[in-house]
Amino acid sequence: MASGGLQLLGFVLAFLGWIGIIISTAMPQWKMASYAGDNIVTAQALYEGLWMSCAMQSTGQIQCKVFDSLLKLESSLQATRALMVAAILLGLVAVFVAVTGMKCMKCMEDDQVKKMRMAVFGGVIFIIAGLAALVATSWFGNRVARAFYDPFTPVNARYEFGSALFIGWAAASLAMLGGAFLCCSCPRRETSYPPTRGYPKNAPSTGKDYV
Repeated sequence: MASGGLQLLGFVLAFLGWIGIIISTAMPQWKMASYAGDNIVTAQALYEGLWMSCAMQSTGQIQCKVFDSLLKLESSLQATRALMVAAILLGLVAVFVAVTGMKCMKCMEDDQVKKMRMAVFGGVIFIIAGLAALVATSWFGNRVARAFYDPFTPVNARYEFGSALFIGWAAASLAMLGGAFLCCSCPRRETSYPPTRGYPKNAPSTGKDYV
């Protein structure tokens, strides 16, 4: 029962991490810049994500523009996109695989060994998905930090970490932690030894056996 509870906890954490990865990928707040000009009315906040850039005016109006051409984007941004999409697809596969191996499901009840292996395999896929999202968010965050501290970057063009990065880091951690719990939920096999056979005792020999 303890392994079943650990398995369920791991799946819930990994599933929440996968949902967080999807939300982080879709959010436009991967990096943000806030500045105000001479007139406070013209103050605005700029956001950039993987798919679009947005500007929010002080009046509350938000204008977003989707990136037009994929080929015009930086190679690092394209790689970040690919890693996040790969993390989402891997997480989707991990959900189906892990659900098949859950003890509370009736799938593959006739073969418990394969059922446990499916749960462990789903946990491994969750860990890989979390690693892909962690690499993507950390890489993007490193680029933002380097550009921020670059003295040649204009003041009004310096960006800081957006909320999507923090959500991505937390989601990647949850996915990897949940995957690790799924891998550890498989109970160890107890080594069973065959029962020892008792050797028959030799009957005492009598003198009648000899001629």
